[in-house]
Amino acid sequence: MALKEEINAAIKQAMLQKKKEELIALRSIKSAILLAETEKGASEALTEDTEMKVLTKAAKQRKDAAELYQKEGRADLADKELLELEVINKYLPKPLTEEELKASLEQIIESTGAKGPQDMGKVMGAATKALAGKAEGKAISAMVKTLLAS
Repeated sequence: MALKEEINAAIKQAMLQKKKEELIALRSIKSAILLAETEKGASEALTEDTEMKVLTKAAKQRKDAAELYQKEGRADLADKELLELEVINKYLPKPLTEEELKASLEQIIESTGAKGPQDMGKVMGAATKALAGKAEGKAISAMVKTLLAS
C-alpha cells in the first residue's frame, strides 16, 4: 500500500477514535505528501525514496522545533511536537543501530575505493543516498570521518 493510502486510512481511524493530536500529525504528513506531488516537475506518483525524504524532513522539523521549545521553556509546545514526531516515526523505517551503520558505511567506503579523509565527499554522496531515512546526516558524517581517519 502506498504511503498516501496508508495515511488516509490512519486519518479515518484517528477520526473514528477521536484522537485529535494524532489526527493533526497525520494531516500534516498528508499535506507534505500533497505538496511534494504538486511540486513543479514532480511525476504523477511519488517514489518510495521521495516519500521517505518528505517524512524525514517532517520528522527533522518536529525534532528541531521540540528542542527549540524546550530551550525556551515551553514544555506544552515541545510535547505537541514530540507527539507529532512519534506519529511520523511510525511511517519511517527503523533507524540503523551504530553497528549496522558502521557496517553499511564500511561497505560503501570499500565500494567507492576511498582511502582517506580527502575522499569524504565521495563517500558521503553515496552514503546519504543509500542510507536515506535510515540514519541522520550528522551520524553518517561523524562515522565516515572516524572510519576514514583510521
